[in-house]
Amino acid sequence: MHSFLKNNGFSISFGTSLSKLAGCLRQIFIAAAFGVGITYDAFNYAYIIPGFLLIIIGGINGPLHNAVVAVLTPLNKKNGGIVLTQVSIKLSIILFGLAILIYFNSSLLIELLAPNLSYEGKSIATHQLRILTPCIPLSGFIGLSFGALNSQKKFFLSSISPAITSVTIIFFILFNLTFGQENTHKNLLTSSGLLAFATLTGTFIQFVIQIWEINKIGLLRLESTFQLLKNEQRRILKLIIPSSISSGLSQINVFIDMFFASSFQGAASGLAYGNFLIQAPLGILSNSLILPLLPEFSQLRSDKDTRGIQKKLISGIENCFLTTIFLTGFFITFNNNIVEVIFQRGAFDYLAASKVKNILIAYAVGIPFYLFRDLLVRTYYSLEKTKFPFRLSCAGIIFNVFFDWFLIGAPIKNFGNLLPYNFGVVGIILSSVIVNFIVCIFLSFNLRNESIHLPNLVLLRKMLLMFLASIIDSTFCFTILKNTNNLDSNFGEFLLLIFGSLTFFVIYFLLTKFLKVNKYKIYQKRPS
Repeated sequence: MHSFLKNNGFSISFGTSLSKLAGCLRQIFIAAAFGVGITYDAFNYAYIIPGFLLIIIGGINGPLHNAVVAVLTPLNKKNGGIVLTQVSIKLSIILFGLAILIYFNSSLLIELLAPNLSYEGKSIATHQLRILTPCIPLSGFIGLSFGALNSQKKFFLSSISPAITSVTIIFFILFNLTFGQENTHKNLLTSSGLLAFATLTGTFIQFVIQIWEINKIGLLRLESTFQLLKNEQRRILKLIIPSSISSGLSQINVFIDMFFASSFQGAASGLAYGNFLIQAPLGILSNSLILPLLPEFSQLRSDKDTRGIQKKLISGIENCFLTTIFLTGFFITFNNNIVEVIFQRGAFDYLAASKVKNILIAYAVGIPFYLFRDLLVRTYYSLEKTKFPFRLSCAGIIFNVFFDWFLIGAPIKNFGNLLPYNFGVVGIILSSVIVNFIVCIFLSFNLRNESIHLPNLVLLRKMLLMFLASIIDSTFCFTILKNTNNLDSNFGEFLLLIFGSLTFFVIYFLLTKFLKVNKYKIYQKRPS
């Protein structure tokens, strides 16, 4: 096994797969223990700020990770250790001060993030946020150590680390279900504080393991002084600041959505479950379709081969829509089966399942535009044209505020809703769909200013044919489900979902081949 993990590609894939599996099991246990209730709602609000820092700053491919990889890779271990230690100390001091500020203002922050949450929900969220604040200074070192480990080609630990928190949460839930049935309202393991304390514990374990590994490979240099290698420290900070701002823009839209969602009971929980189901396949598609294109774009740009970039981008767009339209049809067709098989048990009852099913359908509608936007933005960045997508992201935030407000009935405090409709949490999701669609249009047409001319009408025709294939496929499979969807056991539902998934895939593949919008081949000819 050790020899396999020395293979970079295998270690990353294996570690990431284990993390995804642990994340899936975590959500299943959370759903069974808390359902779509006030405790998990409150946790999602309490986790917004610590989670932002853990994901954006402390995450793999976050600003700290990328900056450290870029700076430490060419340095020897001694100098790399000095830079890492100095930056870690300085950043930890800053984040520790921020954590103290957040701890003593947690009630005000929850009020700002969730103004319409119930009094009980705000109280639980405030309690959870105070428990989570130590995660903030820990996030800085975690992000730095990810980059340091990867600069030394230690990829497996970086890939598996996110699973540590997931496993810890699962352990705490099982422990509480087994030993916490009696009245324990005065300790940290009550249902109201369990998720927050488990998350903090998992983050601390992750921190300890990574600091041990960093010390083991010789990158922890506590004897270093603050006067050494200042240029390398400045380089890291210069790389961190703009990328943090850019990464943070997408998170601001999450804050906005959660702000409006606080008006609806169970909305935050439902958004968390629905988003989890969508992000797993989207992450795989992004890594498999988009990441391989970026180095090719960079090479073609250095060769000044604009036609080559254009050709690769067109192929990438076609593959993007072919796969995401398939996912849209799949999630809409099998939303009942997916939610019931994965979540519906314990506290996650029929009412909770109904909420998440509607949310899942709304998320599914936006899948093609989400990935298309990701492809276009990364294309601009690979061409080192960052100003336009950055400005458009800022405009997207304003659009998102307006459409969130508009689709939930345009509420005005003390006056009620200005409009006669209210799409609730589904409207909040559709707001993001509309914003991504608008941003994609602007990004596509602006490529002409970079001498990249997309055949928009041809691409639109192919996209409509893909949608037609998905609609026909969905109608056929839904008809089959309607006649066989009377299974009582979870195992029967699972088998039906597997069979339905395979049927949906085969029909979609054949239809898109027939309509000549699918370039994928089942097999490739071997060279003679």
